[in-house]
Amino acid sequence: MITVYGIDDCLNPVKAQMSDVIHRCMVSVLQMPQDKRAHRFVPLERSNFYYPGGRSDKYTVIEINMIAGRKEATKKALIKSLFEAFRQQLAIEPVDVEITINEQPAHCWGFRGMTGDEATLNYRIEV
Repeated sequence: MITVYGIDDCLNPVKAQMSDVIHRCMVSVLQMPQDKRAHRFVPLERSNFYYPGGRSDKYTVIEINMIAGRKEATKKALIKSLFEAFRQQLAIEPVDVEITINEQPAHCWGFRGMTGDEATLNYRIEV
């Protein structure tokens, strides 16, 4: 599950394209299935979005929540892939992108009426 925050005037016009960019990175790096897209966009008024100096109004925060188990190298590859894709496809420079990956054990997830450790997934976590 991914949540993206940004200034409404900058985020709203590109959020569909941004979702596509994020999803392509998830499929490519994490080997997620094509139909496994869970993105939430939170456009904020300027008065509700404070961010560090040296950033533009395109400053975007991406929070990625996932079941624990991916290798460190895989998570780093995902982060770097997102930075590059945002730069190339959305004209958002890496300085304007902040990414955090939050991992929880499978038993802390609930979906389809069961916990994550009870579910059979159609993709691998250990990549």
